[in-house]
Amino acid sequence: MRISSSIRLCWILLALASGSARAALPLQVAGQPLPSLAPMLEQAVPAVVNISTVTRIEAAEHPLMRDPFFRRFFEMPPEHRKREGNSLGSGIIVDAERGLVLTNQHVIAKASEIRVTLHDGRTLVAELVGADPETDIAVLRIPAEDLAALPVVDSDALKVGDFVVAIGNPFGLSQTVTSGIVSGLGRSGLGIEGYESFIQTDASINPGNSGGPLVNLRGELVGVNTAILAPGGGNIGIGFAIPANMARTVMEQLVEHGAMRRGLFGVAIQDLTPELAAALGIARRDGAVVNAVEPDSAAAAAGLQEGDVILAINGAAVKGADDLRTRFGLLPVGARVELDVSRGGKTRRLEGRIADPYQSFVEGRRVAPGLAGAMIGELDRRSGVPALPVGTVEPGSPAWNAGLREGDRLLQVNGQRVASLRDVAQVLHQTGDILSLRIQRGDDLLVLARR
Repeated sequence: MRISSSIRLCWILLALASGSARAALPLQVAGQPLPSLAPMLEQAVPAVVNISTVTRIEAAEHPLMRDPFFRRFFEMPPEHRKREGNSLGSGIIVDAERGLVLTNQHVIAKASEIRVTLHDGRTLVAELVGADPETDIAVLRIPAEDLAALPVVDSDALKVGDFVVAIGNPFGLSQTVTSGIVSGLGRSGLGIEGYESFIQTDASINPGNSGGPLVNLRGELVGVNTAILAPGGGNIGIGFAIPANMARTVMEQLVEHGAMRRGLFGVAIQDLTPELAAALGIARRDGAVVNAVEPDSAAAAAGLQEGDVILAINGAAVKGADDLRTRFGLLPVGARVELDVSRGGKTRRLEGRIADPYQSFVEGRRVAPGLAGAMIGELDRRSGVPALPVGTVEPGSPAWNAGLREGDRLLQVNGQRVASLRDVAQVLHQTGDILSLRIQRGDDLLVLARR
């Protein structure tokens, strides 16, 4: 009886769809209300914002423009010419009382000014609370009242096939809604971010959707839209969202510290292949194999050994090396770690804590006043170039104002090569202040000069 009623309803809908274009779709068919997402969207859409940024870039100029006589002759202004670049994205209000807005880091990267436009048309200048490029998450704060916020739920409860809705501003078309299903979970190895465990969806995501919400049918946040797979340059139904659990974990640290303070465990891992599983006598195919354990590390203190297979971390099953690496990357310094490990055909449980990667670093103020606010380590030879590694840098501190950022590697101070913290102290004692710094930042070599 239920099947025949459904078939009759489908035929009625088809007949209505193929009829006159002037015919209005009724609210009910055969006594049954038509399904609609409108009631849910009325609650969810007001929490979605438009984000635009202004980036001021030094404009290229002709060599003659650098000649003082030429500039004076033609009465050119002395200051540098600049041009503005704009970007457009989306954001999600997740805390109405504190005015916190969640978005992608790449939406606000290098922005000189961030503007947030609310659903009711108000445009506000936002403050950047913090950003984490490794997960592509950023948190903004807006000084507004009467805000609507989206509830954040457990994204681990999602299943492939669940219906989801993407909301955002694709191509500048504000408050656009698209629907689809969860096409896959735990997607990694895509090379999009440093830590990946994406929700894959076929709900249309396009340029401008970045930072917008992926919600379930109850209007709850399950993911943050961040990327698409687009070989031809357009949407082909393969979009990716950062899980809400990951976004919430990063957001909490950004709000508390202004940056993501990742710890160090000291273990190298790889995927458990069928060949390795057979060699180690393990029937299952999920997990990560320990390649190496650093001496005197948190992993060594926990009792991990080379050849161990990590099956679960803090009660969550490990799918592979990328999955475990992402889970480690979300744990803060001092976090407790419980590992289920297979060793010699037997399963055992090991416990440890995430260590502080900058435990041996020195506070910059102990080296020189101009480096106050930064943690600096002794010489390390990674990346083939000996340099002094820079740890956390407090925003607004002298070291921050000098241009140093976490992850930098210090090569020269005031034009002089430095091979130890003592060298830095001696150079700054002679010159009195920081005039220039030569650093390695990622793959780039930069000179930070004070004007």
